[in-house]
Amino acid sequence: MASPVVPSSGVLSPLGLDAVRLAPGFWGDRVTLNRDVIIAHCQEWMEREGWIGNFRGTRPRRGREFSDSEIYKLLEAMAWADHPALPELAAVVARAQEDDGYLNTRWSEARYTDLEWGHELYCYGHLIQAGVARLRAHGEDELTGVVRRAADHVCDRFMDTTQTCGHPVVEMALVELYRATGAERYLEMARRFVERRGLPALGDIAFGRAYFQDDVPVRQAQVFRGHAVRALYLACGVVDVAVETGDAELLKAVEAQWERTVARRTHLTGGMGSRHTDESFGEDFELPPDRAYSETCAGIASIMLAHRLLLATGDARYADLAERTMFNVLATSPALDGRSFFYANPLQVRVPAEPSDGVNHAPEGGLRSPWFDVSCCPNNIARTLASLPAYLAAADGEGVRVHHYAPGEIRHDGLVLRVETGYPWSGRVTVHVVEGRAGRISLRVPPWAAGATLSHGGTSRPVGPGYATAEGDWRPGDEIRLDLPLEPRWIFPDRRVDAVRGCAAVERGPLVYCAESEGDDPPLARVAVDPTPPVEHHADGVVELDVAARLTSAAEDAWPYTRDHPRASEEKVSLRLVPYHRWGNRGPATMRVWLPLA
Repeated sequence: MASPVVPSSGVLSPLGLDAVRLAPGFWGDRVTLNRDVIIAHCQEWMEREGWIGNFRGTRPRRGREFSDSEIYKLLEAMAWADHPALPELAAVVARAQEDDGYLNTRWSEARYTDLEWGHELYCYGHLIQAGVARLRAHGEDELTGVVRRAADHVCDRFMDTTQTCGHPVVEMALVELYRATGAERYLEMARRFVERRGLPALGDIAFGRAYFQDDVPVRQAQVFRGHAVRALYLACGVVDVAVETGDAELLKAVEAQWERTVARRTHLTGGMGSRHTDESFGEDFELPPDRAYSETCAGIASIMLAHRLLLATGDARYADLAERTMFNVLATSPALDGRSFFYANPLQVRVPAEPSDGVNHAPEGGLRSPWFDVSCCPNNIARTLASLPAYLAAADGEGVRVHHYAPGEIRHDGLVLRVETGYPWSGRVTVHVVEGRAGRISLRVPPWAAGATLSHGGTSRPVGPGYATAEGDWRPGDEIRLDLPLEPRWIFPDRRVDAVRGCAAVERGPLVYCAESEGDDPPLARVAVDPTPPVEHHADGVVELDVAARLTSAAEDAWPYTRDHPRASEEKVSLRLVPYHRWGNRGPATMRVWLPLA
């Protein structure tokens, strides 16, 4: 099956790229952009920066110690997209592999001498994921042979040690290779890597062992902590190991960690990671909007984890978070033309960034950049969009469950469905039966969709959060219609989130909105809003919102602190809000999601 995750058990079974085909629409357009523009963009920049040249033996070596992994992510994207450039790039990689399966352009002369920071196993993880993608989408070839030799090398070298890698990812890659090949040593190697972490298995560092998730064993952890991408990649591998070994206790541990993390350490956008210094989660309710790191890769890792938990449990809340993160992190990072990207995704930008057409050395900047010194995010976006259709629907034993809405076609076990929708701009989702059989069709109702209705067979009924089901002996021409109300709604933060106390934000459907001010006009530092119903504006298929606001003014260059409650003059204005995923496409601007209340 052409899917990045194919568990052997679970409540749901994924539907692969051969079963879910997207038509033009919000996600279909982005999948096409990825194949036509983003993949080529990434390859061009890695040639320009010399990272691909490293595999040709070009000296001196260029790029960070983990730059090999970016070529492997690109190969994975190419494999899912059946991209014509894959064979040539795979051949370049294959020629660099050593006789015993070792493959790394940085550490060949000093193998495994820096497991904390060397990223050798991390690079293997992305190489293996590329090989699994190629195996499932195409079959055996030169790339899959390279991957098998590399994975066997890892097992030979690490099976009987107590070592692991400072950056998880090899765990879930090895499990997926086990699923694809049936070779049990790959699953056992992944299980051992998971169980070693937190014993500890790595040296201490200035950030502390929590940075590596090496402070406590996985089973004893209460919440995701440390470096956000590392934590979420590890959790993915833990779920995979738990599912394949039937370890219900291990799975429950990750579910509990996820639940607390979502309740206390996750931004409104679904973004994860609050601290720039170590790219990490903060403490509970440490969620500053302007210093939110919310790395694009962490958002993608969160989607990957939610998808795994959804397949294992069938619980719609995992799809709910995945949707939030897909629309407000994954869709936010790439520019509309697919040629520049956000690395970090803060919820407030105070000073407009200067545009750049080169390599950005400061990934937290407020404008998308074509490339970065550490360009994990563009390549991660490429592989995620290339495999995105496999995340949208699943089978549950009785029929089909649709998790995420996009125009296209879904095929499963004799049932062929055509989905028509303008989501997320329109809340109507119509499922047409093209080829039918008896069974159940389930459509997810998000928790924000109060008043949703499901109609079929001449009847209509209200449906609540979770999966709304319709059962029948389906025939060609039958229809199911789900109507999700999309009225804009004000969102207020928990008072324990100090950084946004006294503020509010606006959502419409799955989209978070923000104020974007080109040239800081109006000056967002002076804006306060009245939480009256926003007014919708529809233009070119996009919905923007106007909210009532006030501009405050005070004496310039005056000491900002007084004994009395500050009094300032106010001017009533209408403030335009745009979908957060579209901000920054028109040039330098200030931006904020959380708006002070008047």
